[in-house]
Amino acid sequence: MDIGYILSGFAVGFLVGITGVGGGSLMTPLLVFLFGFKPVVAVGTDLLFAALTKTGGVWVHHGTHKSVDWKVVGLLSVGSLPVSVVTIYVIKHLMAIGKEISGLITYALGIALILTACALLVRSILMRNKVREVEQGISSTGRFTGSTQVTATILTGAVLGALVTLSSVGAGALGTIAILLLYPKMSTLKVVGTDLAHAIPLTAIAGIGHWTLGHVDFALLGSLLIGSLPGIWIGSHLSAKIPEKVLRPILAVILLLIGLKFVLA
Repeated sequence: MDIGYILSGFAVGFLVGITGVGGGSLMTPLLVFLFGFKPVVAVGTDLLFAALTKTGGVWVHHGTHKSVDWKVVGLLSVGSLPVSVVTIYVIKHLMAIGKEISGLITYALGIALILTACALLVRSILMRNKVREVEQGISSTGRFTGSTQVTATILTGAVLGALVTLSSVGAGALGTIAILLLYPKMSTLKVVGTDLAHAIPLTAIAGIGHWTLGHVDFALLGSLLIGSLPGIWIGSHLSAKIPEKVLRPILAVILLLIGLKFVLA
C-alpha cells in the first residue's frame, strides 16, 4: 500500500464529502498528473472506485430517506448500460486492430471535465433557486409528456453511458443536472438519490469492462479506498462548517483548466 495513494484517496474523499463533487472529476486527473498513470488505467481504476464508494450513499438515500426514484433510474439505465457495453466493445476492437486509444480517452476526459465544471456552477444556481421541494415526496413530474419524456430520459442515459465509460467523469454532476432538467418538480433529495442509484450500475459495468481490458490497478484501488472512506466521512461531517459557495466555484475553475489541458494536449 502506497501512502501517497492513501493520502490522495483521503483528500479526494474529503472534498467529495464537503462539496458533493464527483470523485471521478477529481481522482482521474490526480492519478494522471500527480502519479503519472496512463489515462486508460486511471479511468478504469476510478470507475470501480466510484462504484464502491457510491454504494454507501445509495444505502443511506434509499434505506433511510426513501429518496430514490427507481422508475427514472430504470429509464436512464436502459440508455446508459447498453451504450457502456458497446463503448467497451469499441475500445476493445480499436485495441485489437492496433489503434492507439490513449488520445481518445484523454480527449473524452477533457471534454467531460469541462462539462462537469460548467455543470457545477449551473447546479448551484438550480439548487439555490429550487423552491418546489417543500414536500419530500413530491411527484417526479417530467418536463415532457408521455413517450417524449421516456425517450428523452433514455437518450440522456445513453449520452451519460458513453461519456462515463470513456472518461469515468460525469455520473455525478452531469447526471444531477440531467435529472434536474428532465424532472424539474423532483425534490433535491430525490434528485441526488436517483443520480447515485443510476451511477452505481453504470460505473460498475464500465469498470468491469475496463478490467477485462487490463485497465484496472487493484493495488491502487485498495489504497484509494483505504484513504477515501474516512475522508468522505470526515468531509460530510464538516460540510456545514465550510462555505461550499466558496469551494465549489474554485473547484469548477480548477476542473475547467484541467479539462482544457487534456483537450489541448
